[in-house]
Amino acid sequence: MRLPLTLPRFLAALTLLVGAPAFAADTAPVLRNSLGQPYVLIPAGEFVMGRQESAEALAEAYPTLERGRFDKLQDETPAHRVRISKAFWLGQHEVTVGEFRRFLQASGHVPESLADGTGAYGYNPDYDPASSARGDAFEGRLPRYSWQNPGFKQSDEHPVVNVTWFDAVAMAAWLSKTEGRRYRLPSEAEWEYAARAGSNSRYHSGDAPESLLKVANVFDADCAPLWPQWQAQALRGRDGHTFTAPVGSFAPNAWGLHDMHGNAWEWVADWHGEDYYANSPSVDPQGPATGDVRVRRGGSWHTWPLYARSAFRNWNAPDTRYVLLGFRLLREAD
Repeated sequence: MRLPLTLPRFLAALTLLVGAPAFAADTAPVLRNSLGQPYVLIPAGEFVMGRQESAEALAEAYPTLERGRFDKLQDETPAHRVRISKAFWLGQHEVTVGEFRRFLQASGHVPESLADGTGAYGYNPDYDPASSARGDAFEGRLPRYSWQNPGFKQSDEHPVVNVTWFDAVAMAAWLSKTEGRRYRLPSEAEWEYAARAGSNSRYHSGDAPESLLKVANVFDADCAPLWPQWQAQALRGRDGHTFTAPVGSFAPNAWGLHDMHGNAWEWVADWHGEDYYANSPSVDPQGPATGDVRVRRGGSWHTWPLYARSAFRNWNAPDTRYVLLGFRLLREAD
């Protein structure tokens, strides 16, 4: 029996023929769902996941940081080839404040920061990081902070932050039930594959940290004055935003995705495993079966360039609600 040639099947066949999937950013297929969210079709394909350069090379590239930091990045290795076997739709940008609000109004879901009464983290100009036992840059966890109040002004077009992994999963589940299509968080492999968009460099914009100024909202000369103790780690240029930026404010990657570097960290589906890459399946890896912390990717408006690389992995307990942390959803293709 001959199967109908759907768009995902066509893309998979094209990948086998030409060896690499390719959509120009301005021609990538886009759909909008019931909340008005735009999703970009990401074709199936292969890529090298993880960091290929040595810790010594990284130390040379980021000379303002102490050498010990680079030895702590072993969970980015070994670099290994991964095949993403199915095309998928990925949010063109991070979930926004407005989209999250519409989800809450329609579903009745209560975000964890409000449901448990303990709140979240936020920016307070009078807060001193030295007053925190761990030197955290932000004040919290406190009831006055939540997705509605991260301590700085946001519009409906900004990425929602202070949401937990469970809040993200709840939104995906509600969309799935509402639309009859499966939504979920991307796997770590799907996220990195989409972020790289065919690139093999530190960022999809190249290897140079300064290349981020055109594609990402990260720690730069606009943000650094609020944290003078870390100014040496800031990009020397300005991206025009002290805190979060409206989604889509920066140039997309080659597959039409915005803010894969910076703006807000993004929850992904996987548990974190320090040595998972050494034993990871080569096709559609899903992360360890169990764990204590979930992975987050991509960096934020407060992230130093080293930690905004495509290969960098970070993690938090799934009930974390943090002023830098949001999410992006995946919709499975037919």
